[in-house]
Amino acid sequence: MTFAEKVIRFYQSLDLSVPLPEGVLAMNPFQDEVAMTLCDSFYKKFFNDHLQRTMIIGINPGRHGGGITGVPFTDPVKLEQLGIPNPLKKKTELSADFIYRMIEHFGGAERFYARSFVSAMSPLGFTKDGKNLNYYDIKELLAAVEPFMIRCIKTQLDFGISREVCFCLGEGKNFSYLVKLNGRFGFFKDIIPLAHPRFIMQYRRKYLDVYVEGYIRNLNSALSGASK
Repeated sequence: MTFAEKVIRFYQSLDLSVPLPEGVLAMNPFQDEVAMTLCDSFYKKFFNDHLQRTMIIGINPGRHGGGITGVPFTDPVKLEQLGIPNPLKKKTELSADFIYRMIEHFGGAERFYARSFVSAMSPLGFTKDGKNLNYYDIKELLAAVEPFMIRCIKTQLDFGISREVCFCLGEGKNFSYLVKLNGRFGFFKDIIPLAHPRFIMQYRRKYLDVYVEGYIRNLNSALSGASK
């Protein structure tokens, strides 16, 4: 199977059948025919090969990006720009804006995705009261979804992921939690934290170019051998 076929099969099989805290809803775009069609187009366009890639792990999808398109840090506008037409409302997401600005400076989507695979601790997103929710925001949510997240990481490692190093988007709670899990399961030899795109866009926008350069410098240090 190609890398793309493994990813698509993984997303099609996702099922979070555990009780969640009161008021918390899970977003599973992969149960939607439109989103699954878009995923199929995206991954077959950029991952239809057997290359090894370095994993970049975010928190969980948001309701304006991966939570509706099924592609991490990729909103409907970015999909259009990648040559993947879609009927979704053309609303942008801050995190996607940063990621694709970085990808452009990295050398474009084909070069970036040939070397890296972007995912999240939880491939499914969460909302409460109509707002995005991080898996660690409520301790009961974290307890409920931890086994699911562990299974997801283990499965994704078999796609063709380098275990030398991974990048964690988020230098605080997401990084601390991933390091904790890595200590238990030995997913990767090293984990490098990067400032989360939303944090950058909300609180450090005037330093945007500095963060883009920092991302690229860190990624290049690891990605150069990831596709060998």
